[in-house]
Amino acid sequence: MNLLIKMAFAVVLIAPVLSRAADSLTHAQVRAELIQLEKAGYNPADESDYPQNLKHAQTILAQQNEANTAYGSDPVGASQSSSKTQSGEK
Repeated sequence: MNLLIKMAFAVVLIAPVLSRAADSLTHAQVRAELIQLEKAGYNPADESDYPQNLKHAQTILAQQNEANTAYGSDPVGASQSSSKTQSGEK
């Protein structure tokens, strides 16, 4: 019984760590995000207005992403419907 309690306690302690590890970003993902922020005007070397500059760049990226995913923005894969059957009859 004592072993069972220890195992249950270990699972309770380890579960949050494992769930965070699954959600963590890779180095490549962080680097890609930094490159996007720099293209949007963020300069990590400029610490004079750090929080505001970062938030501004993030806002620009969010607007660009929203514009790219807006309804009707991507005609690729659009389907057409027709009242004709496969044999060409209506």
